[in-house]
Amino acid sequence: MERVKRRDFIKKAGLAGGAALLAGCASPQETPAPAVQTRKQYAWKMVTTWPPHYPILGEAANHIAKWTEEMSGGQLKIQVYGGGELIPPLEGFDAVSAGTAEMCHGAAYYWAGKARATQFFASVPFGMNAQQMNAWIASGGGLALWEELYAPFDLLPMPAGNTGVQMGGWFNREINAMSDFHGLKMRMPGLGGKVISKAGGAAVLSAGAEIFTNLERGVIDATEWIGPFHDFTMGFYKAAKYYYYPGWHEPGTVLELLINKSAYHSLPKNLQEIVRAAAARANAWVLSEFEAKNNAYLQTLTKDHHVALKRFPDQVLKTLRQYAVEVVDEVVASDAMSKKVFASFDAFRNKMNGWAEVSEKIYYLNLSA
Repeated sequence: MERVKRRDFIKKAGLAGGAALLAGCASPQETPAPAVQTRKQYAWKMVTTWPPHYPILGEAANHIAKWTEEMSGGQLKIQVYGGGELIPPLEGFDAVSAGTAEMCHGAAYYWAGKARATQFFASVPFGMNAQQMNAWIASGGGLALWEELYAPFDLLPMPAGNTGVQMGGWFNREINAMSDFHGLKMRMPGLGGKVISKAGGAAVLSAGAEIFTNLERGVIDATEWIGPFHDFTMGFYKAAKYYYYPGWHEPGTVLELLINKSAYHSLPKNLQEIVRAAAARANAWVLSEFEAKNNAYLQTLTKDHHVALKRFPDQVLKTLRQYAVEVVDEVVASDAMSKKVFASFDAFRNKMNGWAEVSEKIYYLNLSA
């Protein structure tokens, strides 16, 4: 702050000196008016799909607001509203599009009812992991497609977090065969939810704050959320018997900062870049927090609370993968933008596979040997 004040003082002194010099060379009638500087202040609202101050996810929204204010020297202030505080949790897309709020922190698959292709910018079943999704968005053409998709809604998207590989979910029945999905009511959004429906179950979309009550009361038979840290804090082990892995449905879920495009472009260029910098910092911070905490809480669940940790059978995973291909094919066949986005996604994934085979895959196989 002292440096800012000193810079402003020097700048003003220079302007004053210049004005004095001009005044000395001009006639009294030609003396220029003193220069006036203005620094417009901006007050924005951010809504989220998460409960207020929710660990990691809600914290990320709070951090974005804090970092933006600090980097802008207080020129851009953002008030964060958790899900339900200003609007219902799953109405952020419309709220930001209409300008009711300037920002929303959430995940793109929540907006599949607005545009089907949004789902590909969150997670694809059996798709890419966190670092691959980040690479596609930042360096593989994904961001340009994302912006193109949102432009008709006067929205601008930015990646602002990633959960990493998720868990397969909590169940009140064992999953030994595909027949165990028949009639199963499971909370699962996005393309993964469509796979559950194809498997004979019923996919239910609900906000995070509603999941435990729905599971406890039998409104749903199973749920996925994220991973051990959040699943423990949500108390799912008190309402379900079995904890399954791997999270085939969400191997690297991108979280987004959704911004009203007109509001964004009304900002000075430096504030626009500050918003992008805050989103990028959140993108790294969220994944780091999950990676740092998930294993410790997995041990707490299994050792302290005796949770039954189970792996989906190979044949179940094989069939789910087949259904996932069918689901994506159906979405792509019925929506031109989905076809365009998935073509980019799939081409990038195939390009990444060769490197993954000789890097991460072989490393992890030998690590566990």
